[in-house]
Parts: sequence; C-alpha cells; structure tokens
Amino acid sequence: MEDTPEWKWRQTHQDVFVDVWPKLEAMLRTDPGLQAQTLMQWLIEEHGDRYHSGQLRTLQRRMQRWRALNGPDKEVMFRQQAVPGKQSQSDWTHCDDLNVTIGGRPFPHMLFHFMLVYSRWETAHVSSNESFETLTSGYMRAVAELGAVAEEHRTDNLTAAVNNHGNSHTFNERWKAFLKHYDVKPSKNNPGESHENGSIEKSHHLLKNAIDQALMLRRCRDFASVGEYENFVRRILEQRNKQRKERLAEEMAVLKDLPERDWNDPIEQRTTVTGFSTVTLDKATYSVPARLIGVRLRALLYPDVVRMFLGPTLVLEMARQEPGGKRINYRHVIGWLVRKPGAFAQYQYRDELFPTLAFRKAYDVLRKERTERADKEYLAILNHAAMNSEQEVEAALELILEQGELPLFDAVRELAQKALPAVPDITIDVPDLCSYDQLLTVMLRAPKEVS
Repeated sequence: MEDTPEWKWRQTHQDVFVDVWPKLEAMLRTDPGLQAQTLMQWLIEEHGDRYHSGQLRTLQRRMQRWRALNGPDKEVMFRQQAVPGKQSQSDWTHCDDLNVTIGGRPFPHMLFHFMLVYSRWETAHVSSNESFETLTSGYMRAVAELGAVAEEHRTDNLTAAVNNHGNSHTFNERWKAFLKHYDVKPSKNNPGESHENGSIEKSHHLLKNAIDQALMLRRCRDFASVGEYENFVRRILEQRNKQRKERLAEEMAVLKDLPERDWNDPIEQRTTVTGFSTVTLDKATYSVPARLIGVRLRALLYPDVVRMFLGPTLVLEMARQEPGGKRINYRHVIGWLVRKPGAFAQYQYRDELFPTLAFRKAYDVLRKERTERADKEYLAILNHAAMNSEQEVEAALELILEQGELPLFDAVRELAQKALPAVPDITIDVPDLCSYDQLLTVMLRAPKEVS
C-alpha cells in the first residue's frame, strides 16, 4: 500500500512498522480476518528486539485504516420500511441481571416480549423457560391484550425452544398449525442473523433499561409475589405504550380480527360409532371399543388430543389426527378379528394393526412360510399382546426372528410367559395387638397427667 502524503504529514512520530508493513499487508490480503493482537504477537516473536505490546494501539490504527481503504466489504444492513399491520415480533429476554427477588429469594426469570413493528406497541409476560407451551401462551396473551393480529409474526430460530421440545420437525409443524388458527404467516430469522429480528432485539434493551430505572426509583428490588412484580412491569409497559397511541391507532385500523375462539379451546362435535367400530371427527378416523357401536358420543377436539364422552363420562382419549388421518387401536377390534380372521386380509386399516416393526416382520414371515394359516397365527399373537403385554410379545418375536425360527403363536406365547418376572413370595407377620392396647392406654392417660 502506498500511503497518501496527507497521512504522512499527520504523523507525529516515526512509523515503527514501515519496514515490516509490506509483509503484514501481504498476510492481511491472504487472511483478512487476522487481528492486530495476533500480528503483534508474531512481530514480537520474529523481532523481539524492535517490537513490544505497548505498540499494539498503533498497529490497530494502521490496520483499521488499511481495512477501510483496501479490506473486504462489510455486511450492509438494509433498513426496512415498517408497514402498518404487516408484522409482529416476539422473543424471550433473560432478566437475571435485574437482580429481582421474590420474598427475599433470587428470582431468575425471562420475559416473553411481544411487539408490533410499525407502532412499537409492546407487551411482556414473565416466563420460566423457552418452550412451545410458553411461546404459544405468550402469543395468545399478547394478541388477546391487543385485540387483533398482524399479518405476519416473526421469531428467531427458536433454538432453545426446539431443543426443549425434542423434535424440530414436530415443533415447526405445531407452530405453523398454531399460527394458522389465527390466519397469521410465520417467519423467522436466517441462522445467525439476529438483526433480522432487530425491532424486538432493540426493544429488549430499552424495556429492561426502563425496568431497571424504575427499580432504582423504587429503591427495592424485592417483591412479595410474582404477581406483584408482573403488575410492576405492566405499569411500565402502559407508560411506554402511551407514547405510541397515534401510530397504534393507524395500525389497529388494518390489523386482522382475532378468531372467535382461542387456539386451545376445544371444538365440540357429536358422532355415532359406526358398525366398523370407528368414528369420524374433523375428517379424521378413530377406532373406539366395539362395545360402543351404535352409541352417540360427544367429542371435544383439542389441538393435540381428542376426548370422547358418553354423557358426563370420559370413555376415550387419544392423540388428535390431521384431517384425512387415522388412529386405529388394534385392541378395539382384535377380539372380533380373531372370530373373523378372513376379514383381515382385505381390512381397510390392516396396516394400522402392526404395533411395531417386529409384528410386521413376523406377519411377513408367516405369509411366506405358512400362507394358509398366516392370518390366524398372527391374529392370535396380536390378541395375546392385547390381553397381556405388548412389550413382552414384541421381545419374544424379535428373539424368534433373530434365531431364524417361525414365529408361531404357541412359541411366542411360551417365550413371552417365560419372560414375565416371577411373583415374589411375600410374608407378612401377624401384628401383636397387645402393643396397640398398651399405646392406647398411654394416650388415654396423657391428658390427665398434663392437667
């Protein structure tokens, strides 16, 4: 690099790096990420008699100027034009540094923070963790308070919440289904790009600073209860939102209405159990015990579960299926299939009657080796699993298949019974009732002695 004369004129002391700068510049062009501290250490090791750590600041200034004139372009942030009603954002923010205590004890917590990008209207609620449950409950409380929803809702990648959930695909599908209930489009940051959720990120700092300042004025960071602390935060939010009334009014005019019911409110449906021992609820099929055939049931469809009632009595609960899905429990129909084994081969829901892969493999082997008796043998095995232990039957099937033997019912039953733990012999000694008489005598005398 050839320095400009102006830069040289502004030098107030000799440039100690003039001799080695061509080498340093070549290193920077090869690896632009090299830091001044790293190059300073290299100079000390290579030329210990000429350089020392006290010259680091000079080297930093030199490198800063070189990067400004010759270095790679830096990432450009593009300020986005906020559109009324377009987007809301949310995120959790840790508040341990506020040093809040409840009843004298430390209160580590987070705030679930929600805001509208255009008007900057915000709300927040105390949250103990990042999870699907606190995400959905936080969003529901926020939009219920607002009374409307934006067209789109943005979050970060929700890494912690997804990890707590255990399955990213299931989490994302449930989150999409949740926002679909509100007719809201989900969006999220690209990995590592927290600035894409910049409105809420900046508001985290401003809100926490406002809370901290209010705590200083209060001169006490201890609260009698979590509810008292939440009311304290609510008052701060109300004061901050007063400054946003005009822009909020603009936004409210274009925000979308809330749905008639909350996401977690159940949908009630009435259904009659068919002769196939099934019911159809929200276009999904569920099996029920055969004793309920012809009975009219009341069903409550929650986001994740379906509960069926006969009058006030809960008779069945199972995971809710998507429209078009099916949930067939082999225990509901196996008794009749054993009596009518010929119905198994073409049964509409036959694939649902293989509880695990071991059952499916066993049936395939039976079909290959004992075609004429495969259905009867398999149904007998399945019935034994329904009447006893599915896990023990599965273990027996796996062992028989590993040994290359034929998984016939008699062999499976015998092996499964051997696997059952023996019932231990328990001896209970007859108590000596005289000791109780003695204890009773002491207790009856006690009040007299005290008096």
